[in-house]
Amino acid sequence: MRRKDREITDFNEIIEIVKKCDVCRLALKDDDLPYIIPLNFGMNIENNQLVLYFHGALEGKKIELMKQDPRATFEMDCNHQFILYEERMSCTMGYESVIGHGTIEFIEADKKYEALKILMRQYHSEDFQFNTNMMKSTSVFKLTVSDMTGKRRNNYHPGKAKKLPPLDQ
Repeated sequence: MRRKDREITDFNEIIEIVKKCDVCRLALKDDDLPYIIPLNFGMNIENNQLVLYFHGALEGKKIELMKQDPRATFEMDCNHQFILYEERMSCTMGYESVIGHGTIEFIEADKKYEALKILMRQYHSEDFQFNTNMMKSTSVFKLTVSDMTGKRRNNYHPGKAKKLPPLDQ
Protein backbone atom coordinates (compact mmCIF):
# COMPACT_ATOMS: atom_id res chain seq x y z
CA MET A 1 0.00 0.00 0.00
CA ARG A 2 1.46 3.31 -1.08
CA ARG A 3 -0.15 5.43 1.68
CA LYS A 4 0.83 3.58 4.85
CA ASP A 5 -0.69 6.43 6.90
CA ARG A 6 -4.14 5.31 5.69
CA GLU A 7 -3.61 1.55 6.09
CA ILE A 8 -5.57 -0.35 8.72
CA THR A 9 -4.08 -3.67 9.80
CA ASP A 10 -5.89 -4.23 13.11
CA PHE A 11 -8.33 -7.14 12.61
CA ASN A 12 -11.02 -5.72 14.91
CA GLU A 13 -10.87 -2.29 13.29
CA ILE A 14 -11.29 -3.89 9.84
CA ILE A 15 -14.27 -5.90 11.11
CA GLU A 16 -15.92 -2.67 12.30
CA ILE A 17 -15.63 -1.31 8.75
CA VAL A 18 -17.11 -4.52 7.29
CA LYS A 19 -20.09 -4.18 9.65
CA LYS A 20 -20.83 -0.72 8.19
CA CYS A 21 -20.78 -1.86 4.54
CA ASP A 22 -23.84 -3.01 2.65
CA VAL A 23 -22.30 -4.26 -0.62
CA CYS A 24 -19.33 -6.53 -1.24
CA ARG A 25 -17.85 -6.72 -4.72
CA LEU A 26 -16.39 -10.07 -5.76
CA ALA A 27 -13.84 -10.28 -8.56
CA LEU A 28 -13.64 -13.67 -10.26
CA LYS A 29 -11.37 -15.00 -12.99
CA ASP A 30 -13.00 -14.92 -16.45
CA ASP A 31 -10.48 -15.82 -19.16
CA ASP A 32 -8.36 -12.70 -19.82
CA LEU A 33 -10.48 -10.23 -17.83
CA PRO A 34 -11.73 -10.08 -14.25
CA TYR A 35 -15.47 -10.45 -13.71
CA ILE A 36 -16.73 -8.26 -10.87
CA ILE A 37 -20.14 -8.42 -9.25
CA PRO A 38 -21.70 -6.42 -6.41
CA LEU A 39 -23.42 -8.66 -3.86
CA ASN A 40 -25.26 -8.44 -0.57
CA PHE A 41 -23.33 -10.32 2.08
CA GLY A 42 -23.16 -11.47 5.65
CA MET A 43 -20.09 -11.87 7.81
CA ASN A 44 -19.04 -14.22 10.55
CA ILE A 45 -15.81 -14.80 12.46
CA GLU A 46 -14.89 -18.50 12.35
CA ASN A 47 -11.62 -19.82 13.81
CA ASN A 48 -10.34 -16.23 14.04
CA GLN A 49 -10.93 -15.72 10.30
CA LEU A 50 -13.43 -13.52 8.49
CA VAL A 51 -15.94 -15.53 6.48
CA LEU A 52 -18.27 -13.75 4.06
CA TYR A 53 -21.59 -15.34 3.04
CA PHE A 54 -23.47 -14.68 -0.20
CA HIS A 55 -26.51 -15.96 -2.07
CA GLY A 56 -27.73 -16.03 -5.65
CA ALA A 57 -29.32 -18.11 -8.35
CA LEU A 58 -28.47 -21.79 -8.74
CA GLU A 59 -26.89 -21.17 -12.14
CA GLY A 60 -25.38 -18.36 -14.15
CA LYS A 61 -22.05 -16.82 -15.01
CA LYS A 62 -20.83 -16.16 -11.44
CA ILE A 63 -21.67 -19.73 -10.38
CA GLU A 64 -19.82 -21.14 -13.42
CA LEU A 65 -16.77 -18.97 -12.76
CA MET A 66 -16.65 -19.88 -9.05
CA LYS A 67 -16.81 -23.58 -9.90
CA GLN A 68 -13.96 -23.19 -12.43
CA ASP A 69 -11.74 -21.28 -9.98
CA PRO A 70 -12.82 -20.76 -6.36
CA ARG A 71 -10.26 -18.01 -5.70
CA ALA A 72 -11.67 -14.50 -5.46
CA THR A 73 -10.77 -10.95 -4.58
CA PHE A 74 -13.27 -8.86 -2.65
CA GLU A 75 -13.76 -5.15 -1.99
CA MET A 76 -16.21 -3.14 0.11
CA ASP A 77 -16.33 0.51 1.07
CA CYS A 78 -18.42 2.93 3.13
CA ASN A 79 -18.52 6.32 4.87
CA HIS A 80 -18.03 8.29 1.66
CA GLN A 81 -17.58 11.97 2.42
CA PHE A 82 -16.83 14.82 0.02
CA ILE A 83 -14.24 17.15 1.61
CA LEU A 84 -13.83 20.59 0.05
CA TYR A 85 -10.81 22.83 0.62
CA GLU A 86 -12.22 26.18 -0.51
CA GLU A 87 -9.08 28.27 0.14
CA ARG A 88 -6.95 26.18 -2.20
CA MET A 89 -9.85 25.27 -4.53
CA SER A 90 -9.41 21.50 -4.21
CA CYS A 91 -11.29 18.56 -2.82
CA THR A 92 -10.90 14.95 -1.82
CA MET A 93 -13.03 12.05 -0.64
CA GLY A 94 -13.19 10.52 2.78
CA TYR A 95 -13.91 6.77 2.92
CA GLU A 96 -13.24 3.46 4.63
CA SER A 97 -12.55 0.32 2.60
CA VAL A 98 -11.53 -3.31 2.93
CA ILE A 99 -9.87 -5.37 0.19
CA GLY A 100 -8.77 -8.99 0.39
CA HIS A 101 -8.59 -12.46 -1.07
CA GLY A 102 -10.14 -15.78 -0.26
CA THR A 103 -11.53 -19.08 -1.41
CA ILE A 104 -15.18 -19.78 -2.23
CA GLU A 105 -17.06 -22.86 -1.08
CA PHE A 106 -20.68 -23.73 -1.81
CA ILE A 107 -22.89 -24.37 1.21
CA GLU A 108 -24.67 -27.72 1.38
CA ALA A 109 -28.48 -27.71 1.47
CA ASP A 110 -28.67 -28.71 5.16
CA LYS A 111 -26.50 -25.70 6.15
CA LYS A 112 -28.14 -23.04 3.96
CA TYR A 113 -30.57 -21.85 6.63
CA GLU A 114 -27.82 -21.01 9.13
CA ALA A 115 -25.76 -19.29 6.41
CA LEU A 116 -28.72 -17.19 5.30
CA LYS A 117 -29.33 -16.15 8.91
CA ILE A 118 -25.75 -14.83 8.99
CA LEU A 119 -26.40 -12.94 5.77
CA MET A 120 -29.64 -11.41 7.12
CA ARG A 121 -27.84 -10.27 10.28
CA GLN A 122 -25.83 -7.78 8.18
CA TYR A 123 -29.04 -5.97 7.20
CA HIS A 124 -31.67 -6.76 9.79
CA SER A 125 -31.25 -9.21 12.61
CA GLU A 126 -30.25 -12.81 13.00
CA ASP A 127 -33.77 -13.86 13.93
CA PHE A 128 -35.36 -12.39 10.77
CA GLN A 129 -38.01 -14.81 9.55
CA PHE A 130 -37.78 -15.60 5.83
CA ASN A 131 -39.50 -18.02 3.49
CA THR A 132 -37.43 -21.20 3.67
CA ASN A 133 -39.09 -22.56 0.51
CA MET A 134 -36.83 -20.18 -1.45
CA MET A 135 -33.75 -22.10 -0.33
CA LYS A 136 -34.43 -24.81 -2.93
CA SER A 137 -33.84 -22.28 -5.73
CA THR A 138 -31.04 -20.36 -4.00
CA SER A 139 -27.33 -20.96 -4.13
CA VAL A 140 -25.48 -20.06 -0.93
CA PHE A 141 -21.71 -19.77 -0.85
CA LYS A 142 -19.02 -18.44 1.42
CA LEU A 143 -15.66 -16.82 0.97
CA THR A 144 -13.11 -17.71 3.64
CA VAL A 145 -10.78 -14.72 3.74
CA SER A 146 -7.08 -15.56 3.58
CA ASP A 147 -5.78 -11.98 3.73
CA MET A 148 -7.20 -8.47 3.87
CA THR A 149 -6.30 -4.89 4.54
CA GLY A 150 -8.29 -1.82 5.39
CA LYS A 151 -7.84 1.75 4.33
CA ARG A 152 -9.25 5.00 5.66
CA ARG A 153 -9.16 8.58 4.44
CA ASN A 154 -10.70 10.84 7.00
CA ASN A 155 -8.51 13.87 7.35
CA TYR A 156 -11.18 16.50 7.73
CA HIS A 157 -9.77 19.42 9.72
CA PRO A 158 -12.22 22.10 10.90
CA GLY A 159 -11.17 25.50 9.61
CA LYS A 160 -9.20 24.03 6.71
CA ALA A 161 -11.92 22.13 4.89
CA LYS A 162 -15.66 22.09 4.65
CA LYS A 163 -17.16 18.67 5.27
CA LEU A 164 -20.25 18.31 3.10
CA PRO A 165 -23.13 15.89 3.78
CA PRO A 166 -22.50 12.22 2.87
CA LEU A 167 -23.24 11.38 -0.75
CA ASP A 168 -25.69 8.61 0.15
CA GLN A 169 -28.09 10.82 2.11
